[in-house]
Amino acid sequence: MHPPSQRPSGFTLVELLVVLAVIAILSALLLPAMAGAQAKARKTACLSNLRQLGIAIHNYASDAEGRIPYGPKAPPFSNPSDFYPATGTVTSLISLQDGSPVGLGLLLKQCIATQPKVLFCPGSDQTIDADAELAKVGVHQAQSSYYYRHAGNIQLHDNPADPPPAHLLLDNLGENRNGLPIRALVMDTEYLAPANLAVYGVKTTTHHSQQFADILFSDGHAVSRPNADGRFTVNVLDFMEILNSFDKILRTLETADTQP
Repeated sequence: MHPPSQRPSGFTLVELLVVLAVIAILSALLLPAMAGAQAKARKTACLSNLRQLGIAIHNYASDAEGRIPYGPKAPPFSNPSDFYPATGTVTSLISLQDGSPVGLGLLLKQCIATQPKVLFCPGSDQTIDADAELAKVGVHQAQSSYYYRHAGNIQLHDNPADPPPAHLLLDNLGENRNGLPIRALVMDTEYLAPANLAVYGVKTTTHHSQQFADILFSDGHAVSRPNADGRFTVNVLDFMEILNSFDKILRTLETADTQP
């Protein structure tokens, strides 16, 4: 009698193809869920950063007679890579070209000295080296992930005749250009710039795939608001709009003032 035939060990080609097909189907089902979970985690971390910045701003104000971080005075504007042409402009900078801390960078010395990376959103759509940016403070111009609204100046040059801003008290920030109370202090940067301006350091910087923007209000609470309609996006892809950047950025914060 012939011994019964034995099945060869291992997978047949058909079985292998079936397994691969099953894996592909499962991946297609799971990847969107995983991506959604990661996006949610980044949003949660971003909101946590903003809440910590809110605490830091309140602590700063308590030591500064109620005033929010402001200044320093802008040096004479000399080149297009200077992103702080006038004192008190809405900015994502944390230091000026001479290295002087500015805006939220004024919190670094004491208020967020042990947690400086709260200045950087984990939901950035572009690669950002937080350590490299922080190393520039005191040496050169550096940026964070967030717009900071101090005084709301939109001029391209300081006017020596202008008096200092009057609405810098945390408990009394005054009204915005629409006559509504100023509430939004810090927000994700959503800025679309022409690619060929990167040589001057003017680059597209967006977060959360531009689907939403996280906002910190003056009372310390932070929220996430939809941006599918681009209400919080500053679009200066048209070269003619570059000079209106500060006005457009301030408008997004004025839009944020109306958010619940």
